[in-house]
Amino acid sequence: MSQILLKEETKCYHCGDDCYKGRITSNDKDFCCTGCKTVYEILSENELCDYYTLESNPGVTQKNKSALFDFLDNEEIVRSVLEFSDGKHERVTLAIPNIHCSSCIWLLEHLERMNPGVIDSKVDFSQRRLTVHYNREQISLRTLAELLDSIGYTPVFNLEKKEEADSVYQKFDKQLLIKMGIAGFCFGNVMLLSFPHYLGITELEYNYQTFFRWLNAVLALPVMFYSGWDYFVSAFKSLKQKYANIDVPIALGLSVLFIRSFYEVASDTGSGYFDSLVGLVFFLLIGKWFQNRTYQALSFDRDYKSYFPLAVLKLIGKDYKPIIVNDLDKGDEILIRNAELIPADSILIDDQAFIDYSFVTGEAEPVEKHKGQYIYAGGRIAGKQARFIIQKPVSQSYLTSLWNEEGYQGKEKGLKLIDKVSQYFTIAIVLIAVGAAIFWQLADASKVWLVFTSVLIIACPCALALSTPFTHGSILRVLGKHHLFLKNADVIEELQKIDTIIFDKTGTITDPNAKHIEFEGEPLTDAEASLVTAAVSSSTHPLSRYVKDYLMAVPDVYQIESFEEITGKGIVARVSGVEVKLGSAAFLGLPPESEVKSGAVYLKIGGEVRGVFRVSNTYRIGLQKVIAELSEDHQLQLLSGDNDQEKAALKEIFPAGTAMHFEQKPDDKRQWVQTLQKEGKHVMMFGDGLNDAGALKQSNVGIAITEDISAFSPACDAIMDANAFKKLGQLLALNTDGKRIVVASMVISLLYNLGGITFAIMGILTPLVAAILMPLSSISVVAFTTTMVRIRAKRKGL
Repeated sequence: MSQILLKEETKCYHCGDDCYKGRITSNDKDFCCTGCKTVYEILSENELCDYYTLESNPGVTQKNKSALFDFLDNEEIVRSVLEFSDGKHERVTLAIPNIHCSSCIWLLEHLERMNPGVIDSKVDFSQRRLTVHYNREQISLRTLAELLDSIGYTPVFNLEKKEEADSVYQKFDKQLLIKMGIAGFCFGNVMLLSFPHYLGITELEYNYQTFFRWLNAVLALPVMFYSGWDYFVSAFKSLKQKYANIDVPIALGLSVLFIRSFYEVASDTGSGYFDSLVGLVFFLLIGKWFQNRTYQALSFDRDYKSYFPLAVLKLIGKDYKPIIVNDLDKGDEILIRNAELIPADSILIDDQAFIDYSFVTGEAEPVEKHKGQYIYAGGRIAGKQARFIIQKPVSQSYLTSLWNEEGYQGKEKGLKLIDKVSQYFTIAIVLIAVGAAIFWQLADASKVWLVFTSVLIIACPCALALSTPFTHGSILRVLGKHHLFLKNADVIEELQKIDTIIFDKTGTITDPNAKHIEFEGEPLTDAEASLVTAAVSSSTHPLSRYVKDYLMAVPDVYQIESFEEITGKGIVARVSGVEVKLGSAAFLGLPPESEVKSGAVYLKIGGEVRGVFRVSNTYRIGLQKVIAELSEDHQLQLLSGDNDQEKAALKEIFPAGTAMHFEQKPDDKRQWVQTLQKEGKHVMMFGDGLNDAGALKQSNVGIAITEDISAFSPACDAIMDANAFKKLGQLLALNTDGKRIVVASMVISLLYNLGGITFAIMGILTPLVAAILMPLSSISVVAFTTTMVRIRAKRKGL
């Protein structure tokens, strides 16, 4: 007895259209199409399903829309995807699984040529991610996604969930494996059917020859139009944008082999080159898969950002204590001080705060925010401290990339190697292949098509273009592991040119944890101590921390009404109606001391001078060793805002003849660096990132040393944890070795390309062998650079 299946009709949970129960479901809810299901899942994952409680079936049907990214018309979904938005500027990071070569990187990092609304775009090659900063008034997120899709790089919206991000690449690998499987099956059978042709055929087999040839042609069809189709799509979309990527010669080679082979079989003039064609696609896909696996395996080691221990003050019990930002959870209360970074999307719980978003937008004017407002990560507090409640998990790679990009102030004017190689390499290879084909047409016409294809396939700019980024990536990993964090790989090249190193004194070569501090004047009352503690709590300057630690008072009993920190002078705050002023004698309007004793921080409360905090310094452990190592290859100098009372002691540490300048204002330091640069010097400034921010920015390389890494500034090019100071000489020496490794890897890749093209032109290399060697060239360069960096680091004890 046959069973009759009845389809039960119901309503789409999202839009209310008629649909069949159980056909398209999610969380036991039915949908009319996958578009409605996708919108529901995104809302659900971001806890936005109140959208459905406000009204039954509130959504707009996705069934009849032609676009893939209609769900990006929903503002709530867009907000959950964005990393930053201020109504004008927006920033998003997208997973792009199809990134696979240097040409992809070049194209994706020049999106502004296709749409002027794109301000900046950067590719993370190992993670297959694209970060785009764009002007919302000129281009929407949906338009951006459609632009990427139109050029062959369809973005995958994973909503910053790591497990989903991993599944994106697993899905991509699965599709690649299916294509490899089909190509491998067809390759084996084509080779089997070609054996009679290889070994010579008898009269009996001659009757089957035509049948075998057509069977090979049929087996080549799924390989050509499914397994290898991505190469044609990529090449077509690249040419559509008037740009030739590395897939263009591959697609051209495959087309030539297929057309020529089909012509020979159809005209019964030969068996064609279906064996080479199918094998070529099969080994190209194997190489692509192996490359992806290699880059994924190396990506963890190369992600130096994972070592960056950015800290923040979190409310634990009744006190705010520093913790690593990665340990923050949704709902945690944090305290952000003047010039510190807001590490995650948060809600402001103080009445007012001024946020500086110059990190993200490049616009330095602070924005006033009020209690209850949603604050995006990446802003810095300007003025008094403020409290926030975390709303979204911290993305540490996002925070460090903000530092890296320095407010999107524009790309370098000079083209990098990867740009130069990608623009002209493909055109040159096609011309060489055509020239070789013309030569063999005159010399031996039977080799024309194989030589033409071999030249197109064997040449690969990736090996040459990846030499520098993978060497620098490995060095960044080692430096980061030992707590020297460079802004980006470009800093490595600048460090290799440095011939002059300038040190700041306080907080740089002195150890704040070994300080000695005392107060001269009438002892402060408990109330006064609390007022001063409240005033210095918003400051991150070392001297402010010294004063706070010395007083050990409770600041919470008073309300900070205003706060201002004047670089190189001091701070002025209004606490519960009382003005508190700390800083130099000149800043407080006092006459200079006749006899310099030690570092001094003067104090005024309510306009009355209350005394002075005396600070005695102790030098960092290992300072003499570091100075001795650096003085071998560099000229050393000292610039300090303090008095010269320690000059004699410093002369014992620094080499004879070292220039030392004291009582230098922030602008004096900057001008001194500028003077040295005009003399042709390449200057590295080593400071604390506060009073010497101008000098750090002016120098070729500025390194800020910090105790807890609770704040960093775009002024510096690198940040060093104070505990790593004693290793400075070894770390800079490893950086110098990187230049030699880059040169060696470039020589290897250059020899590969020259040798491979030469053998291909001579007709010695078949397309099959070329398909195997092409990805191996990139892998060998990557393996060489990473291995050599590790060996050099180990020899230096790192």
